Amino acid sequence: MPLNELLKSRPVVAAVKDSAGLDAALASECQVVSLLFGNITNIGRLVQRIKQAGKFAFIHVDLLEGSSNQEIVINFLKIVTQADGIISTKPAMLKAARLQGFYTVHRLFVLDSISFHNLDKQVAQSGPDFVEILPGCMPKVLGWISEKIRQPVIAGGLVCDEEDARLALGAGAIAVSTTNHQVWSCVTHLTTD
Repeated sequence: MPLNELLKSRPVVAAVKDSAGLDAALASECQVVSLLFGNITNIGRLVQRIKQAGKFAFIHVDLLEGSSNQEIVINFLKIVTQADGIISTKPAMLKAARLQGFYTVHRLFVLDSISFHNLDKQVAQSGPDFVEILPGCMPKVLGWISEKIRQPVIAGGLVCDEEDARLALGAGAIAVSTTNHQVWSCVTHLTTD
């Protein structure tokens, strides 16, 4: 099933920041897991656990300890992992990831009108498959962004409960990304249709 379709039917991404979170994500019904932790010595094993559970694995490369935050780390991840996608705030990293065949998620912080008005320029530079907007608890702004760019929007950060998730999805986000285990349990009854 294409990732877009999967996210429409299961619109919660389990974002994990430690081993306990990964254990919980693997036991959840979430089909996409974002690794917000790890280092160059264990990332292959972390991704392998996700893949063995039959889930999509995304690596937030900016948070990968021991990497140089240069494009060469993308080549390294292609060699040592079976990850499906890369998350980054850096257009150069996302371009390199696309060249390696990864799904790409451009993570953007919308903090004021300047960041909102520059959003389409940043997205044009990176050409990602998805755009993750933080904070994700701003339905009005998510609606504006969904109309402004062609890429599917993922609402991330400060998605604290099922209501936040429903509002984000209702505003045009294809999915929400959260570390909140309680929101993960809503995955089967939240849909973007």
